[in-house]
Amino acid sequence: MKHEHHYKLTAQWHGNKGTGTSGVRDYDRSHTVSIANKPELHLTTDNPAVGDKTKLNPEDLLVTAVSSCHMLSYLYVCAMEGVVVVEYVDHATGIMLEEAKGGGQFKEVTLNPIVRVADPSMIEKANELHHKAHEICYIANSVNFEVKCNPICS
Repeated sequence: MKHEHHYKLTAQWHGNKGTGTSGVRDYDRSHTVSIANKPELHLTTDNPAVGDKTKLNPEDLLVTAVSSCHMLSYLYVCAMEGVVVVEYVDHATGIMLEEAKGGGQFKEVTLNPIVRVADPSMIEKANELHHKAHEICYIANSVNFEVKCNPICS
């Protein structure tokens, strides 16, 4: 039986400079996302012409979601399989293709996890478990682009 998980948030735009969306350069793309009992996120657009590079954007969060979900899935399968991970860092990247007419889509996200295990005899299994983590990662199973993984385990 499938178990449903439900998520609820509030996204609120704060960018009205007095004339609303009267023109594409007349409003700020700043907005917040609020989720009960969690830190508020301050976001903007990825578009450098009108966005704020000091704020997160939805594209950042998508790559973050893929990386975070893989890491949590990986740590779980390692714990279940007896592989003791003592360090994990991922330098994930994403490639998004923008269409000339507007819009676009992600082409891929590449995970580059660097994992250190407690015992060198666990390295081979630690590398293999990235595949199992990918299979159970909710986010990777939900996106329509390729998620690549180039792990380094030591």
